[in-house]
Amino acid sequence: AADGSLVVHTTDFAPAVTDLDADGAFVDRVAAERLRRYEVEFAGYPVPVVLYRDGMLGSDRFATRYAVLEPDLLPGDEALIAECKERVWEASTEDVIGDGVDRRAFVAERARRLLSRRLTGRNTREWLASVRYRVRSALADLGVGLPPVDDRYAADRLDDLVYHVLRDYVGEGPLTVPIRDPNLEDIEANRVGERVKVVPRSEIADGGRVPTNLAFDTESSFVNVVTQLAASDGVELDASNPSAKVNLDPPGVAETVRCAVALPVISEGGPHVSIRKQAAEAMTPVDLLRNGTLSVDLVALLWLCYEHQGVVLFSGPTGVGKTTLMNAHMPFVPYDDRPVSIDEGSREVRLPHETGVSLTTRDHESEYKRVTMADLMTESNYLNPDTEVIAEINTPESFETFAETVNTGHGVVGTTHAEDVRTLVNRVVEQGVPAYLLEEIDLVVFPHRSDGDRYVARAVEFLTPEQADELPPGAGEVIEKGDTTICFNEVFARDVTGEFSLAGPSDPAAPDDRGFRLFHRIAAATDRSPEAVEQEFRRKRRYVEFLHDEGVRAVGELFDLLADLRTDEAATVERLRRTAVADGG
Repeated sequence: AADGSLVVHTTDFAPAVTDLDADGAFVDRVAAERLRRYEVEFAGYPVPVVLYRDGMLGSDRFATRYAVLEPDLLPGDEALIAECKERVWEASTEDVIGDGVDRRAFVAERARRLLSRRLTGRNTREWLASVRYRVRSALADLGVGLPPVDDRYAADRLDDLVYHVLRDYVGEGPLTVPIRDPNLEDIEANRVGERVKVVPRSEIADGGRVPTNLAFDTESSFVNVVTQLAASDGVELDASNPSAKVNLDPPGVAETVRCAVALPVISEGGPHVSIRKQAAEAMTPVDLLRNGTLSVDLVALLWLCYEHQGVVLFSGPTGVGKTTLMNAHMPFVPYDDRPVSIDEGSREVRLPHETGVSLTTRDHESEYKRVTMADLMTESNYLNPDTEVIAEINTPESFETFAETVNTGHGVVGTTHAEDVRTLVNRVVEQGVPAYLLEEIDLVVFPHRSDGDRYVARAVEFLTPEQADELPPGAGEVIEKGDTTICFNEVFARDVTGEFSLAGPSDPAAPDDRGFRLFHRIAAATDRSPEAVEQEFRRKRRYVEFLHDEGVRAVGELFDLLADLRTDEAATVERLRRTAVADGG
C-alpha cells in the first residue's frame, strides 16, 4: 500500500490490508510458495534443490525461481578453496592418477588431506592440538594408547569445503547441479554476473525460463567452464574457433546432453553456454496421448507412415517437441527393418532396433579428419537402410542429404525448423532443394507450444497437381514459388477448443470420401487398394486405443508387442484377449 504496509491479494476475495511492513524481514519467505523440493546427486553429495514461486509483486520480474542449496561458505573459505585447488593442480594429476583410477576420488582425497591441515593449522594453539591429535592417533594404531575422542573441527565443515573443490575441479562450476538435474530441459548462462536460467520439464513447472541462485562471478571462471565443456567432447576453443556445438557425457547423467558454447570473442558480456537435455527415457505414443499432445487418429496415421517407409517431417520452432514426437513413434518402424540415423552431432535419435545404426558427423580443423553429412550419406547407402532418420534438417548439407535420401526411395523421418507450411517451403527452396521434391513428403507434422503446453497443431500432405484435383471441393491449398505451384492439403488439425480431428467426415464410407489422399499414396507405394489401407488404418487405430487403455508406456514393452503383432497378428490378438479376460477386462 501507499503507507508501506503489506497487501495480500487472493483469487476469490478482495485485497486485504495488513499491519505488516512490506519491507519487513522474512516477508518474502512467508509469501513464497514451495513448488517442489528434491535432491540431485553429485560426487556422493545429495544437493537439495528447491523450485518455488515468489508471491511478492514487484520483487522480481520472474515469479518462479530455482534454488540450489549448496553448502554455505564462511568468510575466508573462498581463499582456502582457491589455495586447495591450486595445490591439487600442482600435484600433476595426469602423472599421479594413471589409467583406471577415479579422478574424482583422487581429487577428493587430496583436497580432504590439504584442507584438514589448513583447518587445524591456522594458529599455534591449533598446531599443538593437531600434533597431539596425530600422536594419539598413531599410538592408538600401534595399540599402546587410546584414540583421540575430540574432533579438531566439525566434520561437515570439511565436507562442505571438499564439495566446492570438487564442484569447480571435476564438475562444471555453477552448472554442476543443473546439468545433473533430470528435471531440467534447458540450462542457459548468458554472461558474467547474470543469473543462470533453467527450463524445468513440463511435469515440474509451466515450462518457461526460470532464474536460479547461480551465477559466474568472474570471466576467467566462466571461460574455464566453457573450454572444459568443449574439451570434454574433443573440441578446442580459441580465437580462431570461438564457438562449438558439443555433446556432454557427465558421470551419472543418463540424459543426452547437447551444449552450445562460445568465448567472449563473439559473445558480448563474456562467454555463453546453452545446454539442451533430452530425457533419459524416450516417450511413447501413450505418453503423448495422455498429455493431450495429439490424438489416436494421428498416432495411427504415423504408424502407417513409419511402417510403410513413408517420408515424414516434424517441423516447428525450437523447443516444441519435434524430436520427442519423432522418437516416440520410432517403435512403429518394423523390428526387422534397418533404420539408420544420420545427424550433425546431436545424437538425439533413439532407435530401439537391434538392426539400427546411428552415424554422426565430426568437426575437425584438418579436412582429412572431418566427417561430413555427405560422408555419412555415402556410408548410409552401403548399410542398406530401410528408413533413414535425419535428426535435424537445418543446414545446407543436411537439406542436401534429405534431397538425396528422398531420391533413393528409402523411408525418411526427420525434423526441421519451420513454423508453418509457407515457411517450410521457403526454407526448402532457399536451401537449394527442388520444389518438386516436396511432393515426395507424405506427412508434415507441426507441433506448437503455448503457455507451457505442447501439442500438434496441424499435419499436412504435399500433393502433385493431379492428386490435388482429386480432393473434395474446397479442400487443398497452393503456394506459388517462382514459376512453381506447390499443392498441399490439411490432414489433421487442432481447433481453438483443443479438439483434434482428421480432415473430412468423421466416419467416411470409403477412402475417396476422406478429405486427404494419404491412403491413396500408401496404397500406390504398397501395391494395394486404398480400401485395404483404410482397413489397416482402422485396425491400427483400435490397437492404439488398446495401448492407451492398457497404459503401455515403456518403449521396450511397446516394441515387443508391435513385433509380436507383425510376426503373428492373430495369435497376438488372441493372447491379448485372453490376458484381458483373465484380468477381468
